[in-house]
Amino acid sequence: MSSSGRQPGRDTIEGGELADAGLDSLLAPYRNRKDAWLRACRDGGTGLADGLFMAEGELVVRTLIESEHRVVSVLCTPTRLEGMAGDLAALPPGSPILVAERRVIESVVGFDLHRGILALGERAAPPTADELIERCRVLAVCEDLANHGNTGAVFRNLACLGGEGAGGLLSPGCCDPLYRKGLRVSVGHALRLPFARLEPWPDGLGRLVTAGYETVALTPAGDAEDIRQIEHNPN
Repeated sequence: MSSSGRQPGRDTIEGGELADAGLDSLLAPYRNRKDAWLRACRDGGTGLADGLFMAEGELVVRTLIESEHRVVSVLCTPTRLEGMAGDLAALPPGSPILVAERRVIESVVGFDLHRGILALGERAAPPTADELIERCRVLAVCEDLANHGNTGAVFRNLACLGGEGAGGLLSPGCCDPLYRKGLRVSVGHALRLPFARLEPWPDGLGRLVTAGYETVALTPAGDAEDIRQIEHNPN
Protein backbone atom coordinates (compact mmCIF):
# COMPACT_ATOMS: atom_id res chain seq x y z
CA MET A 1 0.00 0.00 0.00
CA SER A 2 1.51 3.31 -0.98
CA SER A 3 0.63 6.98 -0.84
CA SER A 4 0.61 9.19 -3.91
CA GLY A 5 1.08 12.36 -1.89
CA ARG A 6 -2.10 13.87 -3.36
CA GLN A 7 -3.74 13.53 0.05
CA PRO A 8 -0.93 14.17 2.57
CA GLY A 9 -1.23 11.98 5.65
CA ARG A 10 -3.66 9.56 3.99
CA ASP A 11 -3.11 6.27 2.20
CA THR A 12 -4.08 7.31 -1.33
CA ILE A 13 -3.78 4.21 -3.51
CA GLU A 14 -3.63 4.75 -7.27
CA GLY A 15 -5.59 2.81 -9.88
CA GLY A 16 -2.92 0.46 -11.11
CA GLU A 17 -2.45 -0.88 -7.61
CA LEU A 18 -6.07 -1.97 -7.19
CA ALA A 19 -5.13 -5.33 -8.65
CA ASP A 20 -2.69 -5.87 -5.77
CA ALA A 21 -3.76 -8.97 -3.85
CA GLY A 22 -3.00 -7.14 -0.63
CA LEU A 23 -5.98 -4.88 -1.25
CA ASP A 24 -8.55 -7.68 -1.44
CA SER A 25 -9.87 -7.01 2.05
CA LEU A 26 -10.34 -3.31 1.26
CA LEU A 27 -12.07 -3.97 -2.06
CA ALA A 28 -14.24 -6.92 -0.99
CA PRO A 29 -17.16 -4.81 0.30
CA TYR A 30 -17.24 -2.79 -2.93
CA ARG A 31 -17.62 -5.96 -5.02
CA ASN A 32 -20.94 -7.01 -3.48
CA ARG A 33 -23.17 -4.19 -2.39
CA LYS A 34 -26.63 -5.78 -2.63
CA ASP A 35 -29.21 -5.62 0.12
CA ALA A 36 -28.45 -9.17 1.24
CA TRP A 37 -24.87 -8.07 1.98
CA LEU A 38 -26.12 -5.08 3.97
CA ARG A 39 -28.44 -7.22 6.07
CA ALA A 40 -25.62 -9.68 6.74
CA CYS A 41 -23.34 -6.83 7.83
CA ARG A 42 -26.03 -5.43 10.09
CA ASP A 43 -26.64 -8.84 11.64
CA GLY A 44 -22.96 -9.80 11.84
CA GLY A 45 -23.06 -12.60 9.30
CA THR A 46 -20.42 -11.62 6.73
CA GLY A 47 -17.16 -12.29 8.52
CA LEU A 48 -16.44 -8.57 8.02
CA ALA A 49 -16.89 -5.87 10.64
CA ASP A 50 -20.49 -5.63 11.81
CA GLY A 51 -22.63 -2.67 10.83
CA LEU A 52 -21.08 -1.81 7.46
CA PHE A 53 -22.94 0.25 4.87
CA MET A 54 -22.18 2.04 1.61
CA ALA A 55 -22.52 5.75 0.82
CA GLU A 56 -22.64 6.86 -2.81
CA GLY A 57 -22.22 10.30 -4.34
CA GLU A 58 -20.44 13.47 -3.31
CA LEU A 59 -23.20 14.87 -1.10
CA VAL A 60 -23.87 11.63 0.80
CA VAL A 61 -20.16 10.88 1.31
CA ARG A 62 -19.61 14.43 2.59
CA THR A 63 -22.48 13.93 5.05
CA LEU A 64 -20.98 10.62 6.15
CA ILE A 65 -17.65 12.30 6.87
CA GLU A 66 -19.44 14.92 8.99
CA SER A 67 -21.62 12.37 10.81
CA GLU A 68 -21.01 10.26 13.90
CA HIS A 69 -20.48 7.16 11.74
CA ARG A 70 -16.93 6.02 10.95
CA VAL A 71 -15.54 6.10 7.41
CA VAL A 72 -13.75 2.80 6.79
CA SER A 73 -12.46 3.60 3.28
CA VAL A 74 -13.20 5.61 0.14
CA LEU A 75 -13.21 4.52 -3.52
CA CYS A 76 -13.26 7.38 -6.05
CA THR A 77 -12.13 8.73 -9.39
CA PRO A 78 -9.27 11.26 -9.68
CA THR A 79 -11.83 13.98 -10.43
CA ARG A 80 -13.74 13.33 -7.20
CA LEU A 81 -10.47 13.10 -5.27
CA GLU A 82 -9.60 16.60 -6.42
CA GLY A 83 -13.09 18.03 -5.95
CA MET A 84 -13.48 16.64 -2.43
CA ALA A 85 -9.93 17.23 -1.23
CA GLY A 86 -11.07 19.49 1.59
CA ASP A 87 -13.67 17.01 2.83
CA LEU A 88 -11.34 14.00 2.61
CA ALA A 89 -8.69 15.93 4.54
CA ALA A 90 -10.99 15.66 7.57
CA LEU A 91 -10.53 11.87 7.66
CA PRO A 92 -8.10 10.44 10.23
CA PRO A 93 -4.53 9.93 8.99
CA GLY A 94 -4.10 6.54 7.38
CA SER A 95 -7.67 6.31 6.10
CA PRO A 96 -7.54 4.27 2.84
CA ILE A 97 -8.57 6.30 -0.22
CA LEU A 98 -8.63 4.08 -3.31
CA VAL A 99 -8.34 6.07 -6.55
CA ALA A 100 -8.95 4.79 -10.08
CA GLU A 101 -10.48 5.79 -13.39
CA ARG A 102 -14.19 5.06 -13.89
CA ARG A 103 -13.57 2.01 -16.06
CA VAL A 104 -11.39 0.45 -13.35
CA ILE A 105 -13.94 1.21 -10.63
CA GLU A 106 -16.67 -0.23 -12.87
CA SER A 107 -14.74 -3.50 -13.03
CA VAL A 108 -14.67 -3.58 -9.22
CA VAL A 109 -18.26 -2.61 -8.38
CA GLY A 110 -19.89 -4.16 -11.46
CA PHE A 111 -21.56 -1.06 -12.92
CA ASP A 112 -20.72 2.42 -14.17
CA LEU A 113 -20.25 4.51 -11.04
CA HIS A 114 -21.22 7.79 -12.67
CA ARG A 115 -21.26 9.66 -9.34
CA GLY A 116 -17.57 8.93 -9.04
CA ILE A 117 -17.27 8.15 -5.34
CA LEU A 118 -18.25 5.47 -2.82
CA ALA A 119 -17.40 5.28 0.85
CA LEU A 120 -17.63 2.31 3.17
CA GLY A 121 -19.07 3.33 6.53
CA GLU A 122 -19.40 1.62 9.88
CA ARG A 123 -22.52 2.65 11.75
CA ALA A 124 -22.34 4.15 15.19
CA ALA A 125 -24.14 2.43 18.05
CA PRO A 126 -27.85 3.01 17.35
CA PRO A 127 -30.22 4.46 19.96
CA THR A 128 -32.99 2.34 21.40
CA ALA A 129 -36.63 3.03 20.64
CA ASP A 130 -37.17 4.12 24.24
CA GLU A 131 -34.31 6.62 23.98
CA LEU A 132 -35.85 8.15 20.86
CA ILE A 133 -39.31 8.30 22.41
CA GLU A 134 -37.84 10.16 25.36
CA ARG A 135 -35.64 12.64 23.51
CA CYS A 136 -37.35 13.36 20.17
CA ARG A 137 -39.89 16.08 19.54
CA VAL A 138 -41.30 14.48 16.37
CA LEU A 139 -41.23 10.82 15.37
CA ALA A 140 -42.13 9.32 12.00
CA VAL A 141 -43.40 5.76 12.44
CA CYS A 142 -42.95 3.51 9.40
CA GLU A 143 -44.58 0.13 9.00
CA ASP A 144 -43.07 -2.51 6.72
CA LEU A 145 -41.54 -0.12 4.17
CA ALA A 146 -39.77 -2.57 1.86
CA ASN A 147 -38.81 -0.08 -0.87
CA HIS A 148 -35.47 1.61 -0.21
CA GLY A 149 -36.38 4.68 -2.25
CA ASN A 150 -39.56 5.21 -0.22
CA THR A 151 -37.61 4.85 3.02
CA GLY A 152 -35.11 7.43 1.83
CA ALA A 153 -37.93 9.80 0.86
CA VAL A 154 -39.41 9.52 4.36
CA PHE A 155 -36.12 10.60 5.93
CA ARG A 156 -35.64 13.42 3.43
CA ASN A 157 -39.10 14.80 4.21
CA LEU A 158 -38.70 14.18 7.93
CA ALA A 159 -35.56 16.32 7.94
CA CYS A 160 -37.42 19.08 6.10
CA LEU A 161 -40.71 19.01 8.02
CA GLY A 162 -39.54 17.75 11.42
CA GLY A 163 -36.29 19.64 11.75
CA GLU A 164 -34.15 19.38 14.84
CA GLY A 165 -35.42 16.85 17.34
CA ALA A 166 -36.95 14.56 14.71
CA GLY A 167 -36.39 10.81 14.52
CA GLY A 168 -37.76 7.62 13.01
CA LEU A 169 -39.26 4.45 14.44
CA LEU A 170 -39.31 1.44 12.13
CA SER A 171 -41.30 -1.76 12.32
CA PRO A 172 -39.21 -4.97 12.11
CA GLY A 173 -40.31 -5.37 8.49
CA CYS A 174 -38.84 -2.07 7.27
CA CYS A 175 -35.72 -2.09 5.11
CA ASP A 176 -32.54 -0.48 6.40
CA PRO A 177 -32.38 3.33 5.92
CA LEU A 178 -28.60 3.01 5.48
CA TYR A 179 -28.91 0.88 2.33
CA ARG A 180 -27.11 2.62 -0.55
CA LYS A 181 -30.23 3.63 -2.49
CA GLY A 182 -32.10 4.71 0.64
CA LEU A 183 -29.17 6.89 1.68
CA ARG A 184 -28.97 8.44 -1.78
CA VAL A 185 -32.69 9.26 -1.93
CA SER A 186 -32.59 10.66 1.61
CA VAL A 187 -29.82 13.02 0.39
CA GLY A 188 -27.80 11.79 3.36
CA HIS A 189 -30.37 12.70 6.01
CA ALA A 190 -30.63 9.07 7.16
CA LEU A 191 -27.07 9.58 8.45
CA ARG A 192 -28.15 12.62 10.46
CA LEU A 193 -31.55 11.62 11.84
CA PRO A 194 -31.63 8.97 14.58
CA PHE A 195 -33.80 5.90 14.04
CA ALA A 196 -34.57 2.65 15.85
CA ARG A 197 -36.57 -0.55 15.45
CA LEU A 198 -39.73 -0.57 17.54
CA GLU A 199 -40.43 -3.96 19.09
CA PRO A 200 -42.67 -5.67 19.91
CA TRP A 201 -44.73 -4.60 16.91
CA PRO A 202 -47.40 -3.25 16.95
CA ASP A 203 -47.82 -3.41 20.73
CA GLY A 204 -44.82 -1.12 21.20
CA LEU A 205 -46.81 1.75 19.72
CA GLY A 206 -48.54 2.07 23.07
CA ARG A 207 -45.33 3.57 24.45
CA LEU A 208 -45.87 6.63 22.28
CA VAL A 209 -49.28 7.24 23.80
CA THR A 210 -47.91 6.75 27.31
CA ALA A 211 -45.13 9.25 26.57
CA GLY A 212 -47.71 11.87 25.53
CA TYR A 213 -47.23 11.89 21.76
CA GLU A 214 -50.16 13.02 19.63
CA THR A 215 -50.45 10.47 16.84
CA VAL A 216 -51.46 11.40 13.31
CA ALA A 217 -51.82 8.82 10.54
CA LEU A 218 -52.26 9.33 6.81
CA THR A 219 -55.18 7.68 5.05
CA PRO A 220 -56.92 8.09 1.67
CA ALA A 221 -60.35 7.67 3.34
CA GLY A 222 -62.80 10.30 2.15
CA ASP A 223 -64.19 11.01 5.61
CA ALA A 224 -60.78 11.62 7.21
CA GLU A 225 -59.93 14.96 8.75
CA ASP A 226 -58.08 17.25 6.34
CA ILE A 227 -54.43 17.37 7.41
CA ARG A 228 -54.50 21.14 6.96
CA GLN A 229 -57.05 21.37 9.78
CA ILE A 230 -54.86 19.64 12.33
CA GLU A 231 -53.58 22.06 14.94
CA HIS A 232 -49.87 21.87 15.59
CA ASN A 233 -48.55 22.51 19.06
CA PRO A 234 -44.76 23.08 18.84
CA ASN A 235 -44.43 22.50 22.59
